Amino acid sequence: MSEDRQTPPREGQASAQDGETPSYEQAREQLTDVVRRLENGGLTLEQSIELWERGERLAAVCEEWLQGARAKLAAAMAQRQEPQPGAPEDAPF
Repeated sequence: MSEDRQTPPREGQASAQDGETPSYEQAREQLTDVVRRLENGGLTLEQSIELWERGERLAAVCEEWLQGARAKLAAAMAQRQEPQPGAPEDAPF
């Protein structure tokens, strides 16, 4: 998604270093890194908890992006199924 389509961060959301909500791709990449670091181990309990919490926030950002995409897709499909003014009822498009 492009920068102009990003939504403002909500309270408690993971954010990019510049303070904006990361794109889906950025959040997914950061989440992958968090998982990799947790799986590698060697962290203190405090570090592990901080990473886990960050991962939860990143997962929420990804889910929000996916929900938005689903809503846009559903709206586009619903609009496509609505009869167009002046079009015959049995027209395929």
